[in-house]
Amino acid sequence: MIKIAVYGKGGIGKSTTVSNLSAALAEKGLKVMQIGCDPKADSTFGLHGKKTVKTVLELVREKKDAFDLEDMVTVGYKGVVCVEAGGPSPGVGCAGRGIIAALEKLEQKGAYEKFCPDVVFYDVLGDVVCGGFSMPMRGGYADKIFIITSGENMAIHAAANIAMAVENFKGRGYASLGGLILNKRNVKNENEKVDELAEDFSTSVAGILSRSDTVQDAEELGKTVIEAFPDSPMAEEYRRLADNIMKICEA
Repeated sequence: MIKIAVYGKGGIGKSTTVSNLSAALAEKGLKVMQIGCDPKADSTFGLHGKKTVKTVLELVREKKDAFDLEDMVTVGYKGVVCVEAGGPSPGVGCAGRGIIAALEKLEQKGAYEKFCPDVVFYDVLGDVVCGGFSMPMRGGYADKIFIITSGENMAIHAAANIAMAVENFKGRGYASLGGLILNKRNVKNENEKVDELAEDFSTSVAGILSRSDTVQDAEELGKTVIEAFPDSPMAEEYRRLADNIMKICEA
């Protein structure tokens, strides 16, 4: 089982990218699980087409421990197992608690033993890497961390902070940095900026995703690009990125 945490600032296209990676690997016949670790709980919508799903934190609040594994899971495109951690009520509690609760409950309910995934993706909001938000990095969860960024200054800044956190956690047996993913915004010197960031942290750019209307067109249909437009150039970009990530993780 390969376990991958994907971080990046809010709005960088993280959930869209992870969902398309899940779809790309699932269409190859791999068993994939995607765990949304964002309080917005919208990581997996493009995989199953539902506008709302029960989050783990909602189930814990409503039922304590009196719920089954099936209550936490929604099965999406090509059998991708989808889970949303959720977050606290607005203004109450720490959003990181949802991540901790989700990962602990998945283990307690035997999710990995039942579904036997080949690949697990943790889709993590990465503006901050502390408390519950660092949980997917910890030993026993993710093996590799990939950071999505563009060449925009705020995205680069967030990616550098995340990479620094990974570096600082390295001595604790946490997951290691697998590389950067450039989700292009077509800003000046974008490739050069991201290449420089990768060099600063002794890593590589695992893949480059073009800025494409196809992504928005698929989202309007409530689907991934892989499902909605399987023969498009954008779908091929996601497939190449999925292949690259698997090669890095298997090396």
